[in-house]
Amino acid sequence: MTVDSTRRGREGFGVSAALRNVRRTVGDGLAGALDAQPSPQGARGGADSVLAATVTALVGFGVVMVYTASAVLATVQYRDPQFFLKRQCAYVAAGLAVMWAARYVDYHRLYKMTYPLLGLVGLLLVACVTGLGHSGGGAARWLAVGPIHVQPAEMAKVALVIWLAYSLAKKAERVKTFTVGFLPHLIVAGFFMLLCMKQPDFGSAVVLLFLTFTMLFVAGAKIGYILGASILGGVLGAAAIRFREYRYERYLAWLHMDQHRQDLAYQPFQSVMSFGSGGPTGLGLGRGLQTLYLPEAHTDFVAAIIGEELGFLGVAALCGVYFLLVARGVRAALRAPDDFGAFLAFGLSTMFGVQALVNLSVALAILPTKGLTLPLVSFGGSSLVVNCFAAGILLNISSQGARPLARPTAARVSPDVADGAVAESA
Repeated sequence: MTVDSTRRGREGFGVSAALRNVRRTVGDGLAGALDAQPSPQGARGGADSVLAATVTALVGFGVVMVYTASAVLATVQYRDPQFFLKRQCAYVAAGLAVMWAARYVDYHRLYKMTYPLLGLVGLLLVACVTGLGHSGGGAARWLAVGPIHVQPAEMAKVALVIWLAYSLAKKAERVKTFTVGFLPHLIVAGFFMLLCMKQPDFGSAVVLLFLTFTMLFVAGAKIGYILGASILGGVLGAAAIRFREYRYERYLAWLHMDQHRQDLAYQPFQSVMSFGSGGPTGLGLGRGLQTLYLPEAHTDFVAAIIGEELGFLGVAALCGVYFLLVARGVRAALRAPDDFGAFLAFGLSTMFGVQALVNLSVALAILPTKGLTLPLVSFGGSSLVVNCFAAGILLNISSQGARPLARPTAARVSPDVADGAVAESA
């Protein structure tokens, strides 16, 4: 072997190593996935341990914060300070079991489940808006199944992400067209958004729209289509706020919070007070006083109690953990063996990030009240179990991702052979 050929071989290996983590479309592999066959790459290695530890830490942290945020309310209403803690522990057990099961089921099997899952969630959403929904807080967002309350809007986010990943991977380059690659996805997302708005659940509708546009952008849809639809969505959203009296009043109260701190803006005002009283390091776990004044502090506004009891440093650490969760999810997407896995991982990671961002923004009164939970932390069975299921899918995708290749050891070449190779090349 000549020196030039040896150099070319090393350069070729370097290019291969540089491209090994780039997402790629696989023709035969994608066809195999459509038949729901287990991926032959599934045994390459274990799931992302950092991702698993991050999810588990958030769930455990949520149990602690739900207890400290709900003890006063539980004592007053149920004469049991651990009432909500017991329920949250039951939800955590169910959620971790679902996550463990999803982690060991090949994500390619979701191909055959895509349309049944989408249809089931659609029927549940229709049931909510046709009189079967259980009302709470002025909205019919839950379906009562015995003692269990199911929130279909939480399922709709994961179901839509799965369907978008399926459709975008199947259409490949045709996603750049309007009638095939853009409009059908907008219609399905719009139908789900309409059902959420009828509950009403404006926050979930906004999350669904953002997920759809983000996944279309990642798949390569034309920017002009996305911008045009975004402008249209913004106009319709503004109209939905302006021409629904309770939304418009809530919006005005948010703009002038100091004037409405005893009525419509009472909850966000008390939430901001919680963050302010926490200071840099907080008052300490269980020592917060805003649980006496902040309604439903263990659900949508648990971040405010975190701010009061753990302070700015605690909230900053929580934001860092969510950033790590999203980053590891995107890492799984970039290493996925096919487009379906890449789109699925990216969509689920976006779902976690967007919900956390919106929830924290609402708690800080940066946005009006939306009714979205803090993923994996807030009290609630539907949200926790669905988010654990999404985390399990991410773990399964990460277990099938490409692994770094070992660099081969350069073979020793004797000086005589090397001199002969140089002379021959000359």
